[in-house]
Amino acid sequence: MAIPVLTPDELDAQAFQLHDTQAWQSIVSGWELTAPEPGPPPAPTPAPVRQPSDWRSLLSVPVDRLIDDALRTLPAAPPPERPLPGRLGAVLPDRVHAWRRVGQGDLRPSVHLGYARQILAEWGWQGTPYRLRNARGARCVCGALLTAHRLGYGSPTTVNRAGAWLITELRSQGWPGLIGPWNRAPGRTAADALALLDAAARRAAAAGH
Repeated sequence: MAIPVLTPDELDAQAFQLHDTQAWQSIVSGWELTAPEPGPPPAPTPAPVRQPSDWRSLLSVPVDRLIDDALRTLPAAPPPERPLPGRLGAVLPDRVHAWRRVGQGDLRPSVHLGYARQILAEWGWQGTPYRLRNARGARCVCGALLTAHRLGYGSPTTVNRAGAWLITELRSQGWPGLIGPWNRAPGRTAADALALLDAAARRAAAAGH
């Protein structure tokens, strides 16, 4: 499967364009609003007391159907965790990891942001002029998003949406520009980058993304 050649700068621009669309603004507007609290429920009407001859007479459906319904409502097992390649994998060309995309489905942007955070935490963060990674394999924020995709976590569309959630979070913090200038602003730290990814992931998850 061919991996689209996309630079962090190009991802940043695409995410910015998506963020500014009316469709995206309709997604993010009011995501934090909660429904009004319901009023007190009406007092229940007491049911007549009966002494059933058998407890099964209390059921309106068969027991085996109740069991089947309960089993179907159990949460699905989480997908198996795939640890990141080691430190050597951080500096290898991305095409070496292309096999990891085979058979992988898409993800929500919030999950993709979580994998990007894992990449920064394990492989390191860098705030030097924009490139995907430095000689040690450390990534910038957008570089981490692209690397997560190239390791098999999420589609190109998911990457753009994850970037748009990052910009949405930056706007809420008062940052008016793109992700790249924020990433390399003087005094920026790895802890800042991890906190940004955490906040954007929470925001996206709260909106159902």
